[in-house]
Formats: sequence, C-alpha cells, structure tokens
Amino acid sequence: MTICEKSAYLKGLMDGLQLSTETNEGKMIAAIVDLLGDITKRLKDVEETTIAISDELDEIEEDLDAIEDFIMDEEDEDEFYDEEDEDWDDEEECDCGCEEGFEFGDEDSTIYEVECPVCGEVINFDEETLEDGAIACPNCGENLEFSFEDDEDEE
Repeated sequence: MTICEKSAYLKGLMDGLQLSTETNEGKMIAAIVDLLGDITKRLKDVEETTIAISDELDEIEEDLDAIEDFIMDEEDEDEFYDEEDEDWDDEEECDCGCEEGFEFGDEDSTIYEVECPVCGEVINFDEETLEDGAIACPNCGENLEFSFEDDEDEE
C-alpha cells in the first residue's frame, strides 16, 4: 500500500467512523488526517519532480557520451592504427603536399630534444643532426648550434 493509499484509507476510516468534528478529539483527528493528505500531495509532487530530473540527467548523460564519441572520433582521424606494422602513425599532409613530422629511422637510435631559446619551441632530432652541429628552429628560423661530445672521452 502506497502512502497515497494509506492517507486515503485513513480519511475513509475517519468518515466511516462518523467521528464528530465538534469534540476536541474529533477536531484533532480531522486536522491530522488533513495534514497527512497535504503531506501526501507534496510528497507525490516531490517524487514526480525527482523522476523528471532523473530523466533529464539521463538525457544529458547520453548527450555528453555522444559529444565524447564525436571528439574521440576526430582525434582518431589524426592518429590511426596500422595493423600490419602495429605502429601508431601521426602524419598529416599539409597544403604543399609534403608530410609533416619527422621519421627517426630505426627504433634503436637516440632522440634528442632541445628548446629554442627564442620562441620556446621544443625540437626533436636524431644523432645525425647532432653530429651536423646545428639545426634551424622550424617555428622561428633561429639557428641552434650544439656540439656532440662523447661521454667516454670525458672519462
């Protein structure tokens, strides 16, 4: 039996008992039954509102999931998995037809990283570039010079 049904049952019971609302006890019981009826109506409104809010939250969650899937699909267009090589490729073609990015060759080669002091661009390069002694910043064109000293010579 729900709260609404119980409240209606008490009201019917009070009417069926034909309690006199002229006596103090009858007035008290009638006021309690009316109060229970009001509380029941409010509780029903709260339950309906809660259900509506829950439904709205479910719809928002579905929308957020769709947005997340859309964003993840856009990122997947930039990075794709090549099943034959089992490598991640992140190469895009620019307007001039050349490929952006840098192939570092075999996986055993050491990759160096330097930050351009002018623009702050982080530049990655391999040992061959290090042996050349200089590299131009692809962002600002600043010529960065460095020397390759073997750690074994220092010992």
